[in-house]
Amino acid sequence: MIGRLCIIGVGLIGGSLALALKAAGKVREVVGVDHDQDNLNEALRLGIIDRGEQDLVEGVLGADLVVFAAPVGAMPHIFKTLQPVWNSEVIYTDTGSTKGDVIASLVEVFGGVPKNFVPGHPIAGAERSGATSASSDLFKGRRVILTPMATTSPTALQRVEGLWHDVGSCVHEMEATHHDQVLAATSHLPHVLAFVLTAMLGRQDEKQEIFQFAAGGFRDFTRIASSDPRMWVDICFANQQEIITLIESYRDALSQTADYLRNGDAEPLLKLFQDARAARQRFIDQVEK
Repeated sequence: MIGRLCIIGVGLIGGSLALALKAAGKVREVVGVDHDQDNLNEALRLGIIDRGEQDLVEGVLGADLVVFAAPVGAMPHIFKTLQPVWNSEVIYTDTGSTKGDVIASLVEVFGGVPKNFVPGHPIAGAERSGATSASSDLFKGRRVILTPMATTSPTALQRVEGLWHDVGSCVHEMEATHHDQVLAATSHLPHVLAFVLTAMLGRQDEKQEIFQFAAGGFRDFTRIASSDPRMWVDICFANQQEIITLIESYRDALSQTADYLRNGDAEPLLKLFQDARAARQRFIDQVEK
């Protein structure tokens, strides 16, 4: 049981975690910290948090466990602000989509990653944001990746693993660099592609009204382009090199595909599509296990 939980960033992820822990009866009090007072008011109204604070230091005082659920671009400022009041008896973890930059920020502020900090990332989300998007069942059956360091306290790691098990998640451990490589391919690049395609077609739509003729496939492929743009700019720069490498590989693959069409090469194009279909089926089979 968590006596007092502090959630820094009461949005989709932070708010959902608070609701899920409350629903599971695993927390007595939740303090939410957010720069947006209107968002805090909504979180209070919805019962997501029991107290709201805009001041970081006031928010963490007396907490047993602190979860950093703010955008990754805000982490350096948050760590610097909390460094003077960092408590060795408190467990700290985060939910950031990138891990290398979070770890680098901790090293810059503390001279190393504090042993009571457990880097983490729940593989769950939606294109909505803010406290009103929170859901108590967001993490049920979802994977959570923890990237502990060699110096991470076993007690802290066990406590954070337990937190995610309590809300119905499947917990995996992974090295931070590998995490950023995997997520660049499975999440970050797809978001970039969706944003770029939708922006490109949006410019054409102003002249050709193409969106009114778009079918379900377009809606499915571009859904994630409704995600928070500022948050995704932060993520892209946080995992910059991995994403650039994948964009260049994708560009080469598109160029090859254009050559197939230009040269009338139906067989290699068919094989490409067949391989893609088989790969997606492997993904579906793994997800449904």
